[in-house]
Amino acid sequence: MLGAKKEYEGVLLVDKPTDHTSHDVVARLRGKLKMKRIGHAGTLDPAATGLLVMLVGKATKISQYLMSVEKEYTGTIKLGQVTNTQDAEGEVLVTRPVPEWTEAEVAKVLADFKGDQYQLPPMFSAIKIDGVPLYKRARAGEEVEREPRFIRIMDFDLKRWESPELDFRVRCSKGTYVRTIAHDVGQKLNCGGHLKNLRRTSSGELSVDQALTLEELLNMPLPELGERLLPIHQVTPRIAR
Repeated sequence: MLGAKKEYEGVLLVDKPTDHTSHDVVARLRGKLKMKRIGHAGTLDPAATGLLVMLVGKATKISQYLMSVEKEYTGTIKLGQVTNTQDAEGEVLVTRPVPEWTEAEVAKVLADFKGDQYQLPPMFSAIKIDGVPLYKRARAGEEVEREPRFIRIMDFDLKRWESPELDFRVRCSKGTYVRTIAHDVGQKLNCGGHLKNLRRTSSGELSVDQALTLEELLNMPLPELGERLLPIHQVTPRIAR
C-alpha cells in the first residue's frame, strides 16, 4: 500500500552505555523505528556496558534461541567491601582488610569456580516471587527464601591482580549473576568483595565488536540503521544448531 509504514525486522547489536536499563534501550529504539515490536535477548544491569542483542519485528520469535546461549563478560572485582547489591551501586555493609594474596593464589580461586553448580540469586534482582520482583522486597528491607539455580561456568580467568582489585574474564551459561560470582569470590578470599564494573563481550557467536553504540544507532538515518539489522535466517541457524 502506498505510504504504508515500513516494518523492520532482524537482530540489532547494541553496545549499551552505563546508566541505561535494557528497557531504556528498547524504548529509545521503539521511538527511533516507530515500532512497538522490539525486545532484547538478555538483560544487562544499568551500570553494565556491552553487548545487548535487540530483536526487531519478527525476530522476537527467535528470542528462545538467542537467550539460551552462553555469555562472556569482562569486569573488575573490588575486594574488601561487601555491598547489599553485590555491585558498586549498593550500600557498603562490611569492610575488611584484604590478605596479601599472590597472583597465583587468586587465579586458583577463580579457576575453582569453573564447572556445574547451583547459584543463589541475589535479593536485588528482577526475579519474581509471588508476583513481586525481589529488588522491591530488598528495598523494603526484606530477605526472602530463594531457590538456587543451576549454572555453568566454562571459563574464569584472572587478567590482572593489583590488590584490592582484580580484572577477570568469565564465560558462563544463561541466567548467571556475575555480581554474585564476585561476591562469592570475595568470600572465598576471606575478605568479601563486590563487582566494580562489568562488560558483556559476547552472546553465543555474536560479539560486541559487531555492535554500535546506542547513540550511533539513534543518530543514523533510518535506511542505514535498517542495513545494520542481521537477517533472522543468518542468526537462527548459528544459534540453534
